[in-house]
Amino acid sequence: MKESSFFRRIFSSRILPSWTILLFDACVIVFSMILAYAIRFTFDDAMAMGTEIRISTAVVLVLNLIFFRVFRTYSNIIRYSSFVDVMHIFVALTLGYFSSAAVSWLWPLAFKSNIAPTSVLMISYVISFAIMVISRMTIKTLNDYFNQTETSYYRTYIYGTKAGVDIAKSLRTETENKFHIMGFVADDPDMVGKVLMGVNVYANDDTLMDNIRRDRVDAFVVSPLKADTLKESDIADRLLKEKVQIFLAPDVSNDWDGSAQRRGIKEVQIEDLLGRDPIKINMKEIAAHLEGKRVLITGAAGSIGSEIMRQVAMFNPYQMILIDEAETPLHDIRLELKNKWQEIEAPTLVANITNKARMESIFAEYQPEYVFHAAAYKHVPMMEDNVSESIQNNVLGTKILADLAVKYKVSRFVMISTDKAVNPSNVMGCSKRICEIYVQALARKIQKDGSAPTQFITTRFGNVLGSNGSVIPLFRKQIAAGGPVTVTHPEIIRYFMTIPEACQLVLEAGSMGKSGEIYIFDMGKPVKIVDLAQRMIRLSGRTDVKIEFTGLRHGEKLYEELLATRENTKPTSHDKIMIASVREYDYEDVNDDIEQLINSSYDFDSMRTVAMMKDLVPEFKSLNSKYSVLDVQ
Repeated sequence: MKESSFFRRIFSSRILPSWTILLFDACVIVFSMILAYAIRFTFDDAMAMGTEIRISTAVVLVLNLIFFRVFRTYSNIIRYSSFVDVMHIFVALTLGYFSSAAVSWLWPLAFKSNIAPTSVLMISYVISFAIMVISRMTIKTLNDYFNQTETSYYRTYIYGTKAGVDIAKSLRTETENKFHIMGFVADDPDMVGKVLMGVNVYANDDTLMDNIRRDRVDAFVVSPLKADTLKESDIADRLLKEKVQIFLAPDVSNDWDGSAQRRGIKEVQIEDLLGRDPIKINMKEIAAHLEGKRVLITGAAGSIGSEIMRQVAMFNPYQMILIDEAETPLHDIRLELKNKWQEIEAPTLVANITNKARMESIFAEYQPEYVFHAAAYKHVPMMEDNVSESIQNNVLGTKILADLAVKYKVSRFVMISTDKAVNPSNVMGCSKRICEIYVQALARKIQKDGSAPTQFITTRFGNVLGSNGSVIPLFRKQIAAGGPVTVTHPEIIRYFMTIPEACQLVLEAGSMGKSGEIYIFDMGKPVKIVDLAQRMIRLSGRTDVKIEFTGLRHGEKLYEELLATRENTKPTSHDKIMIASVREYDYEDVNDDIEQLINSSYDFDSMRTVAMMKDLVPEFKSLNSKYSVLDVQ
């Protein structure tokens, strides 16, 4: 045990300096030349040729050192040696000894004396090559052995053969390799039963779990090329039931050279299993709208707003004006900007969108050409208990920003809405539907009278994976605490998308949309929340965490909708994006109603305010809420 620990410390220690490797190779050349003379001649004859041996060895050593320098044979890390390194040694030695042979032929003409005969050079060449290669392979093998016999390593299957081999090679050269490869899982039926890198290739069929149990596999590494297969099949659930951890390897197809990309290997998260085909966006169209422009983003410190900021930054805007009332998260955004996008002017402004004077001063000073409005109160139970704040922040804030966009002739105003605005069943969803109504009505008004060039675009999408306050971070905390994981209802389902997906939709809609349109996203298949919780518990490796059903919260639906029953959709040039055809409102009527609603909110009479919301949005029917008494039966 002590001996094993000693060797493990040796092979996990710092990399040897290049000069020590070069010194070793120089010693090999000297040793090989002496041994070659001893083999070619008798020992006594070789002893009598001392001067010739010294001169010959010096010439061979100098010439080989020159080619070692050219091919940098000493620069590779010995314990990570590969076929490429062996080829470098082969070429360098071949050229070094060939040059030595040429010198040996020409030497008598200049100095009237002989140096090493060709036979000695050939013998020395073979000995040198053999020692250098064997020593490197021995060190590599010992490194692999002692690093893979630790108690903390993972007995690993790799999914895929072609990409899997690249992953396996990279894992074996990792400084602290924790993956001991036990086999490959075939993605090509012809590979089943073959042997790759000394381990078997198994079929991805009913026998896979038997093989995993037999080999006591506890890790399954998947290439990014096979991530979609993992999502679409039941293999992830089968692995999780066997308590096998799933890891996602970085993309080895792009210059896999070691450390930088290898650090990207990570445990599969629930987001990786719930994804869908990536959204393809029109980069040129978006760049044409954003490059060199002044872009204002509200809610810039939130999950959606901050991601919009990151994506907008990639299109080289002239300026980004970032607004949020949350000081600390906005400070974090400022630090991120200084670290990644120093060349972009990006004032970070602590401000509340309901402060009309403050918003006016910002529009007047910065003259934004593009507005992404992501600021909103979004939590359904919170807004059910704080009706006035929902109206003042969501409705009043949107109205102030939209009116200022018209006044200051903003080119495009993109509002972030939600699927909860469709047939709303809660205060938050209805407040966002009122925002949609106002923005659309204002868009129609300015189109008719030509008073401003502003185009108003609305985007609707569902729940965002990993956003602040969303169900996934909550579940992670509950699992880490030992449970229980709380789910409101065993049948509740939700649509999900990732934060980058949602923001790509916003950018695409902003570039392709026409004023007054509401864009919706093809959210794919809905996810049962209890299934989501079960998967997360399995991913964590915990077996002691239970699920507890707590009952539907105020205003919560079992099933979210993307479109109201009175709405239909029209296709766009993007197969994932559709236009919702919604009921149109007259601006004058809507403006008056919304002004009265906002004024009512300052009386803090929730029943009266919600009743006015229901008058404005007749499809608003409260669920599991005290406001259900206001609904006309």
